[in-house]
Amino acid sequence: MNIFSSWIFYLIAYLILYVIFTQEYKVATKSMVHSGSLTLLLESIGAFSALLLIPLFKIQFPTDIRVYLFLGLSLLFYTINDRLGTIVREGIEASTYSIISQLSTVFMVVAGLIFFKEKFLWYRVIGTIIILISNVLVFYEKGSFKPNKYVLFGVLANLCLACALFIDVNLCDNFNLAFYVMISLGIPAILIKLIERIKIKDVKDEYIKGDKKSILLTGITWCLVIITNLRMYQLGEVTVVAPLSSLTVILNVIAGYCFYGEKNHLLKKILASIFISIGVILINCF
Repeated sequence: MNIFSSWIFYLIAYLILYVIFTQEYKVATKSMVHSGSLTLLLESIGAFSALLLIPLFKIQFPTDIRVYLFLGLSLLFYTINDRLGTIVREGIEASTYSIISQLSTVFMVVAGLIFFKEKFLWYRVIGTIIILISNVLVFYEKGSFKPNKYVLFGVLANLCLACALFIDVNLCDNFNLAFYVMISLGIPAILIKLIERIKIKDVKDEYIKGDKKSILLTGITWCLVIITNLRMYQLGEVTVVAPLSSLTVILNVIAGYCFYGEKNHLLKKILASIFISIGVILINCF
């Protein structure tokens, strides 16, 4: 069997790459000059990395203009998610961000019920509630729930991500996969540059003054995370892939503790990550 045709290969690659991406992104924010220029730099590195991978995938493009219209709308939400994501990663631990990122699943379930009129299934609702409770658990301290601005931005970022995914369902199947990833990173980079009027000099300064290793690792793995994520869903069954991909939460908690000095609220993070995995299983496996 060709290993590159196995969803298991892409799942394992995704889990490893996502942990590296999440942790190194946090490291990169520690020395950043400006969150906008760092986001632009990382997206540009990711887009260039994807450009190099285009020959590895089937060359195809959609002929239906509606596909491009939906893609354009989804890219606006991806841009907001990416931009807010850098701000959030600066203010909270990488393992905590990994937990918050699971809220996009909650928003997708709610969107399905409201807009797709999907059947109300009690186990999906329970799974959604479990994910919400897991996030509350992480920020619950001494009888009170204390989210800060970074948490609120994180929630907003994942709401935008859910909107993008809601619009962007299966659009990537119409494109060369690497090209699709290139524009999903490159277009937001261009929008951020134009809207925030970021100069090329600012981007150069960000690289020179920043942690070069972390910047390069984050940009390259950003591209690879998206590709491996899309491939494992293309080749595998959602009910199997989704629960297994949620292992990134517990892996980020372990990696943060062992290698990146993230020792705060370890027990709560472990419990939250376990509950999130249970929630994802309930949402996808029945």
